[in-house]
Amino acid sequence: MGIFEYRQHRRDCQRKQAERASKIATLPRAYLYPLSPQERTILGKPIQELVQDVHKQITNPVDILRAYGKVAIEAQKRTNCVTEILFPEAEEWIDKEINLKGPLAGIPVSLKDSIAVKGFDTSVGYSCNVGKPWADDGSMVKILKDAGAVPFVKTNLPTTLLSFESTNDVWSRCTNPHNSKYSPGGSTGGEGALLAFGGSRIGIGSDVAGSVRAPAHFSGCYSLRCSTGRWPKMGMNTSMPGQEGIPSVFSPMARTLNDLTYFTRSFIGMKPWEYDHTVHPLEWRENTETQYKEKKKFRVGVMRTDGVVTPSPACARALEQVSSALSSEGHEVFDVTPPSPYEALVIASQLLNADGCRTFSSFFRTGEWNDPGAAQMKFYMELPRPIKYLYYLWVKYVKKDDIWAGLLRDWHEKSALENWQLVSKREAFKAKWHAWWQEEAKMDFMITVPNATPAVPHDGMKDAVSSCGYTFLFNLLDYTCGIIPVTHVDRVLDQLPASFNFKKLNGVAKGAYMHYDATKMEGLPVAVQVVGQRLEEEKVLAIMERIEYALGKNGGKYRLMEVE
Repeated sequence: MGIFEYRQHRRDCQRKQAERASKIATLPRAYLYPLSPQERTILGKPIQELVQDVHKQITNPVDILRAYGKVAIEAQKRTNCVTEILFPEAEEWIDKEINLKGPLAGIPVSLKDSIAVKGFDTSVGYSCNVGKPWADDGSMVKILKDAGAVPFVKTNLPTTLLSFESTNDVWSRCTNPHNSKYSPGGSTGGEGALLAFGGSRIGIGSDVAGSVRAPAHFSGCYSLRCSTGRWPKMGMNTSMPGQEGIPSVFSPMARTLNDLTYFTRSFIGMKPWEYDHTVHPLEWRENTETQYKEKKKFRVGVMRTDGVVTPSPACARALEQVSSALSSEGHEVFDVTPPSPYEALVIASQLLNADGCRTFSSFFRTGEWNDPGAAQMKFYMELPRPIKYLYYLWVKYVKKDDIWAGLLRDWHEKSALENWQLVSKREAFKAKWHAWWQEEAKMDFMITVPNATPAVPHDGMKDAVSSCGYTFLFNLLDYTCGIIPVTHVDRVLDQLPASFNFKKLNGVAKGAYMHYDATKMEGLPVAVQVVGQRLEEEKVLAIMERIEYALGKNGGKYRLMEVE
């Protein structure tokens, strides 16, 4: 069975890559010409203006599609960010299916490969899903078409969906548009690369431990991690069906903040709860958005560290740049020490993998490549319990590393009883944070880093897989979080200090810092994470706008990659 399954695996991977190459090679000639001045004008317009042009019949939506299609093809050549090419079908949808009077009329939207589109595979990077086109659009795609948007590509991701890298055998490795030796992030890494490159303005991904936030941070774009119930989740494929200990949420990403806000407002205005039973019937709250756009003085908490991995100089500099800009605008900015983020990392990691890593492993065929981070989790999970306990004792009492030991101690498949106990701990932790925020910190919002370091080099997640606490914390809490790119790594400003002692780091921090090198990383994007509480999408987007305005006045706004 093994050798025959492996051969089928290789044939399916080769077939999908050949299909993609053939589709690109046989596109209508309009997609193969250089960008025209008119197309460059289209690419430079915010989506709100493009919608108005389509409504007034000033701009043909097919011209918008072709302009972005050309750049997407170039992004694909440079980063391998695209999986399925939908351009010819999209041109037919514009004529037959798409509502060109909607609030997103004519806007091309890129989709994470896990989102179902009628007539296309939703492989999620597993070869066992190849050759199984979906019979109907998922709820996400139905809403987009009714809003006037044009799904036009699907994008790369990691098998398992549990990595800040985006590599699989079906589609191969996706690279960072700023530096091909580094990851664009994951699991929505293809979106991050495409948006940063300029091959799309709006993308949709999913986030279970940071999967729309790490790509925005690594690649240099914007994202909003929505709370559960604000965004549809049906009509998708996944590596962990049934996993609800830390629910995955689909959420938007964008090339600019203006586009992210307009898209999110327009999408929720489509009343997604009428399409998908998992969505709360919660209208867009314009009064909340206006309140935080106009509020004179904010109370801003700054979480400098999660107590597990101290942010690298590059990430700490970006955080300080934002806090200083807010202080300069007269806001009250103060450091906070919240209830233990480490406790959240322990609870969340065990809940997410309560099945013993069985589910995501069940989709692999013989010889199929696994993400090195996910493989590391699976390796520890499958160690015999006595050996694992001895290793735990050695880490805790010989190496005196309580952080790493605490993550290893209960790293095993959970019974129903143990799983229920973890859910109870999760809810108690959420209650503790809510009380701390309301009664002690009394913040309008919090800022922190999205990750301890900028992008990891390829295969770096083997070491850094546990260093995800700055995003994973807010999945457990189900808080709304936004990512704003702030600066780029500087080889002079962001070197580790002479006093830095790698040997004294805990095991999680060692994994993160093993790949930190400001000289090699120079030019990689660095972002900041803006944190609100649950279901505060309107508030967080309004605050992100205020932060970007403050940055523009006090040190400079992030420079996007120019479209070539």
